Amino acid sequence: MFAQAPPTPNYKWFSCISSTVFTALCLLPIFSAAGYAQTPQNRPIKIGVVQRFGTKATDKLTLKALPGDSLTLRYKTPQGIETKTAASVKLEIAPKPLETPLVEERVVLSSHRSFESAEDSANQWRAQGIEVEIAQPLRWQVWAKRDVYNSPLVRRWLLQSLQDRGNKTAFLDSKVLKQIPQAFWVLNGFRFNRNELDVTAGKNVIEVLEQTTQEATATEPEKAIQQTRRYGGNLRLQKNAYGTYTLVNEVLTETYLRGVVPHEIGAFSPYAAIVAQTILARTYALRNLRRFAVDNYELCADVNCQVYQGLTEVYPQSDKAIAQTSGLVLTYQNQLVDALYSASSGGVTASFNDVWQGAERPYLRSIVDSPNNIWDLSKQSLSDENNFRRFISLEKGFNEEKEDTFRWREPASLTAIGGFLKQYLQKKQHPLANFKTVTQVEVVERSPAGRVLKMKVQTDLGPIDIDKDEIRNAFYPPISTLFYLEPIYNPDKTLNGYAFVGGGFGHGVGMSQTGSYNLANLGWNGSQILGFYFPGAQVVPLSDAITFWRE
Repeated sequence: MFAQAPPTPNYKWFSCISSTVFTALCLLPIFSAAGYAQTPQNRPIKIGVVQRFGTKATDKLTLKALPGDSLTLRYKTPQGIETKTAASVKLEIAPKPLETPLVEERVVLSSHRSFESAEDSANQWRAQGIEVEIAQPLRWQVWAKRDVYNSPLVRRWLLQSLQDRGNKTAFLDSKVLKQIPQAFWVLNGFRFNRNELDVTAGKNVIEVLEQTTQEATATEPEKAIQQTRRYGGNLRLQKNAYGTYTLVNEVLTETYLRGVVPHEIGAFSPYAAIVAQTILARTYALRNLRRFAVDNYELCADVNCQVYQGLTEVYPQSDKAIAQTSGLVLTYQNQLVDALYSASSGGVTASFNDVWQGAERPYLRSIVDSPNNIWDLSKQSLSDENNFRRFISLEKGFNEEKEDTFRWREPASLTAIGGFLKQYLQKKQHPLANFKTVTQVEVVERSPAGRVLKMKVQTDLGPIDIDKDEIRNAFYPPISTLFYLEPIYNPDKTLNGYAFVGGGFGHGVGMSQTGSYNLANLGWNGSQILGFYFPGAQVVPLSDAITFWRE
């Protein structure tokens, strides 16, 4: 998640900590625009930079070589691999009619806001003997594995058996297709219809112009959208699990970081904060390579992974931090940590289980986001509503106190709450999605760090429980789960709605990006910042002895 850099950053040279690794790294030069050579520690990563190309018939992609360079296009033919060269190529979409309508269906076992929750759900299904795969058509979903449950009869048997056992979340996602998107390009007067295309450039940089249309809304007409980005490494157009295409950028890890770090932490942030972000971004990428196995790539380029903008805009400060920390990762007990971060904690970070289901991470525990001892969680638990409201009223002494998102209040009417909640439930095919009115909303349970663990919504069809990170999908106002509800009444004393009163922006687990600014400005170095937000974790050089991820 991108965090806006402060307007008047206080630059600091990277402070070496007392280890030979960091002392040596202080002497490294800034690397050139060409990037790094491939090494075992600098592996290629496959990034889905355009994830659902072909969703609209008007989608277009133009791939261009830099001036003085050319593209090499490789694709399969019945005779083998064919190669063409060109300065540019435009990829377009055409509907391909099917001779016989195709029934496309899958059993969706559960639907989630985040990969973390989907992965925990997948593990629970596996424990029941059901083979699954994690996908992201829009929301994250757990599917019954398609090549196992590969016939209409078997899929319906599975769904019926789950319903007989009381399951109410699984459903059959089924549609009849009379046509499918077909990618094509025109070169030298010939049209090539292909589902796969590999593109390389002599200078190892390719420019991508993406053109699509934004659908009309009640207040805005349909409009064309386009953006141009440059990517180091290679590009590949390939089919995905949703009937469309993904443009995948295969790029070396250290080059990938050049397109992540400045767009996550802010290019002009205090330097030690950039160093901390760099180590986290590298760790996060290498730990999360499994996310898009269903689509045959590894990471995405948006906030569902890390914001990645290729080599479109790179900056000296972030390049320096990448070079000086080359190969350094954050570990706990010889395993890469779950390197989570968000824009703002609101004054207290969340533990992993405050937000997601799954095994607790000992290094992701709740801490008061302040260099001072201004609140003792062990003596004044924020699960107590009075303590929590008193905590939210505090505005001084925190790392983030100067940030706009540190404290906020957002009112919403019952009508607005109901409309947003209905959309959320319909996407999940929830059995109570067709409710008409919301009569009450309440916080049922909080964590010791104040995060809302469960909310209950009373509707005309009955109560609906919303848990943990799903809350930020189900309700429009809260930008974090660190809030309380303040009733708003009409003049006749009837309930009109609620004000969401809280702090922070994002999930709040791990490092607060805006909090790291203050620590850097106080003179903390990158390693010290990471030690504050990830107690017990260590910054070490990447090696074969380190486990990337253990299920």
